[in-house]
Amino acid sequence: MAAGPPPPLEPSPLPTFAEEGFAEKFVRKTRENPLVPLGCLCTVGVLTYGLISFKKGNTRRSQMMMRARVLAQGFTFAALLGGMVATAIKSR
Repeated sequence: MAAGPPPPLEPSPLPTFAEEGFAEKFVRKTRENPLVPLGCLCTVGVLTYGLISFKKGNTRRSQMMMRARVLAQGFTFAALLGGMVATAIKSR
């Protein structure tokens, strides 16, 4: 076993980052992956329209909107996963 240099007595300082508020972080994350907020808005819109249709008694349209909601949620999840993969590849 080859002995290497001893570890440093004091750890190296950690990098410091500027404090980021909610609005700044939201804008930054939206710019990094714009499809996720778009998918969330589509999901909420379709869900709202489906609930309104259900309340009015239009069961056929309500059922169709609930299926569309599942598709919108799938799109949102795929966008989130794609953004995570892109970030991981970019960091390499």
